[in-house]
Amino acid sequence: MGGRVLSVASECVPLVKTGGLADVVGALPAALGAVGWDMRVLIPAYRDLAAQAKSWPVVFEEPDLWGGKGRVLAGEVAGVSLLLLDAPHLYDREGGPYSSNKGEHPDNAIRFAALSWVAARIAREGLVAREGLAGWKPDVLHAHDWQAGFAPAYLAYHGNGGVKSVLTIHNIAFQGWAPAQMLGVLRLPGHAFHSEALEYFGGISSLKAGLVTADRITTVSPSYAAELMRPEFGMGLQGVIAARGAVVTGILNGVDTGVWDPGAEDPPFGARAVAGKAVARARLFEEFALEVPGPLAIVVSRLTDQKGIDLLPAVVPDLVAGGGGLIVLGSGDPAMEGAMRALAARFPGRVAVKIGYDEALSHRLFAGADAVLVPSRFEPCGLTQMYGLRYGTLPVVSLVGGLADTVIGVSPATLATNAANGVTFHPVDAMALRQALAKLLDLYRQPKLWAKVRANAMTHPVGWETSAAAYAGLYDGLIA
Repeated sequence: MGGRVLSVASECVPLVKTGGLADVVGALPAALGAVGWDMRVLIPAYRDLAAQAKSWPVVFEEPDLWGGKGRVLAGEVAGVSLLLLDAPHLYDREGGPYSSNKGEHPDNAIRFAALSWVAARIAREGLVAREGLAGWKPDVLHAHDWQAGFAPAYLAYHGNGGVKSVLTIHNIAFQGWAPAQMLGVLRLPGHAFHSEALEYFGGISSLKAGLVTADRITTVSPSYAAELMRPEFGMGLQGVIAARGAVVTGILNGVDTGVWDPGAEDPPFGARAVAGKAVARARLFEEFALEVPGPLAIVVSRLTDQKGIDLLPAVVPDLVAGGGGLIVLGSGDPAMEGAMRALAARFPGRVAVKIGYDEALSHRLFAGADAVLVPSRFEPCGLTQMYGLRYGTLPVVSLVGGLADTVIGVSPATLATNAANGVTFHPVDAMALRQALAKLLDLYRQPKLWAKVRANAMTHPVGWETSAAAYAGLYDGLIA
């Protein structure tokens, strides 16, 4: 069928990124364009973005945006059709999208309510007819996470103009809380402040506001959709999501296979010609001064308990004793960063750590490593394990969320059916991870079997084609 979608988010590659949300928001327009849906992405014009968009045409104006005017600028970057909400009083700040070196911006509730407000107005009224946009008006408003959670609510409470709404939960841990006394300030109706609608533990959650008002709810993997209805994963919102279970769908994320392409690395390699991977491995040994006789594992992650990084000090000694090695790339909890540095000091030549993030290094790591460790306690979808599959860097993952939906663990049954593409473990504790690493070491000692599992990994579909078709089907059903 096809139509128009306004995607509303706080991040979008290649302009601004703090996590996987940005990758998804940036990849969806092209993927959906291939199946007949015209998607435009609305994000705030943070300081650096406003400077880049000075010459872009104004396609929408909002005279009253919580203390100042706002205007929407239209342009295109890296093939993504963008709408930037230019409101200097809200977004012309030092630091990242949500915080500066002084901490979180204290008016974040209003900053992202403004984004949602303008999104809802564009959905109802359409853009100004200029610069070839011809009064572009969406059929569907697609909101992402708490930062856009008020957009479906504003459509529900202020009129939807015939537009349907979708809310995608990328990570339910972040819920956009505000005190109850801000209800009127946030342009929300008093009659809706009760437990079945906007009220949330005595206050307001923008994520809950979206959950109770959106026409459809999606999350980024089928397993995570099911997990969110359980108290150990729902983080207080499990009852809300369960009550709306009939409109909840899990659609697995994909990765940009043009950006993450082993055939484009130096040297190139693929499922049938893996010699380049051995060269990349040798280069990593030289770059990090390592000598590893067994499998080289990597961790590319935020260094937090949620990602299971606290389990590594207990299991890495056994990995090293079995002949393996480890390179860690990431940043996060200072205690976790210190623990990773301590491992590198304890095992020189076998463990290396780089605190921070480096996109080019990330590509080199996936190209040269044998395995990637993703021991998350919860993982809505996860992209890291998909990069590992794409590059033949076998994922070692906990069986949660999207990890469980993408990695098929080595077992007698999966080996017999030639389905295994990685190593899985459960529950998420040091014992289970230690056992998974022992399985990895054993697999590495069997070169023919290792090559077979690696080939399975590299041929496993991780692109956006299937997911884009699922989103298109969801939109088609809404506007039918």
